[in-house]
Amino acid sequence: MSSKLERVLRVFSSSLFFSNAAQRTTSLRQLHFFGSAQQDQKFYLNVQDMDDIQEDITKGMQELKFEAMALSFPQEIIHEILLRLPVKSLIKCTSVCKAWRSMIMNKRFTRAHLSQINNVNDRHLFLVHRVSGRESSTSGHRAIVSKVTEEVYSLHYDNQAFDEYAKIEFPIAPKQEVLNEHLRVVGTCNGLVCLADDMFCYCYNFFIWNPAIRKLVTLPGPAITFRTHGGYDASIGFGFDANTNDYKVVRVVTLQHEGVGPTLAEVYSLATGSWTSVGSVTPSCQLSRASQAFVNGALHWPALRRTDYGSNYFILTFEVGSTLFREIRVPKSLIKYNYHLGLWLSISGDGKSIALFTMDNRCEDSFLEIWMMKEYGMEESWTKLITLGPQGPERLLPRASCFRKNGEVLLILSGARVAFSMGSILSNQYTFYGHRAKSNHELVSLDLVSKTIKNLGISGEGYQYCNVDSYKESLVLSDQTDAVSY
Repeated sequence: MSSKLERVLRVFSSSLFFSNAAQRTTSLRQLHFFGSAQQDQKFYLNVQDMDDIQEDITKGMQELKFEAMALSFPQEIIHEILLRLPVKSLIKCTSVCKAWRSMIMNKRFTRAHLSQINNVNDRHLFLVHRVSGRESSTSGHRAIVSKVTEEVYSLHYDNQAFDEYAKIEFPIAPKQEVLNEHLRVVGTCNGLVCLADDMFCYCYNFFIWNPAIRKLVTLPGPAITFRTHGGYDASIGFGFDANTNDYKVVRVVTLQHEGVGPTLAEVYSLATGSWTSVGSVTPSCQLSRASQAFVNGALHWPALRRTDYGSNYFILTFEVGSTLFREIRVPKSLIKYNYHLGLWLSISGDGKSIALFTMDNRCEDSFLEIWMMKEYGMEESWTKLITLGPQGPERLLPRASCFRKNGEVLLILSGARVAFSMGSILSNQYTFYGHRAKSNHELVSLDLVSKTIKNLGISGEGYQYCNVDSYKESLVLSDQTDAVSY
């Protein structure tokens, strides 16, 4: 914490506990004078220190009638202090007084706080979603769990230890309404999580969830359904329109009319609370619950185009602001369709470009390739970073999940039930660090430079499904009128 701000907070917090009103007034006058002199300075707070100080402040305010005093305090300094508090502390601060609540719940404050968070690396988290059940199967490189016994959401720091930050609870009421055994995380954006009820059955339950402030928006049903259009395959995307400060869910639907029919799209706007049709998708393509990546204001999905000469892979993009579809070519070696090949899109570690994970999980010659588009939009910049084979005795092929800020890649190793010792597995020349793999899905981190794989110690015994997405806490939805608190 800066020494200047430390002085401000020390005077502020101590003033709350003076039993003598004159002492409190003198203390606050000192703070007012100091704040006026320093109001043009930028302050940077240590999150834990601020959390401790804020707890002291909250306790003092509960004991004193502090609202009048808070109103007389320089609002510029209050604003600067609150901007640098973590979301958990800000929620507590909304109970301090009406003025603070009004400031924190304001849309401008939410945007400013989000911008502040994006500039602080130590607040980068991962959302881990795990599901266990009595039965499971695989469809299109995707695990499907039935007869679910447990579903866990947890947040973890993006640090070397991958420490758990918190376990989070999804509201029970929406769970009772879903038709599939469990929900799927479509994507995350600015502290929001988009969830879809589409793991196996046709279903039209979609949610936008902010676990940090415990608020949930249930989307209305879309226009394109089995009843209105017959059979279909659908992919979902979730992103942010910076032009209108709006969050949007995009649904791309390939109709199954005597084979493969046209592909249509519809967009849900959080601001309007409704779906809008954007017509047919051009270029024509086929998508089936494809992974999404939101980068540079555009959503990206791996897609398939059928021609008279065969089928080819490409990446379909949708610019959320302009609602225009475009395409990006995949690496030349991956263009031709391969029934056994699975494509998974992700975001680069710096968040400025896209990465492509390709997997062939046949027993013979199975592999995982990790590709990176070094310069976004420059198709010639596709670079293969690594090729992996099956990892260890009796292990299935690793599945790449996402990039970390340090450039490492999170991998999910399926069927892990064997012990490791320090050393190298000669068949693939990658080193494992850890003790015993006790889970059906084990989370590890791949260092692309040293070619080592580190066991992150995430206990997952009995979990047949695991998904990881990057996450940052925010206040988004705090002022959303149709968001339900729980």
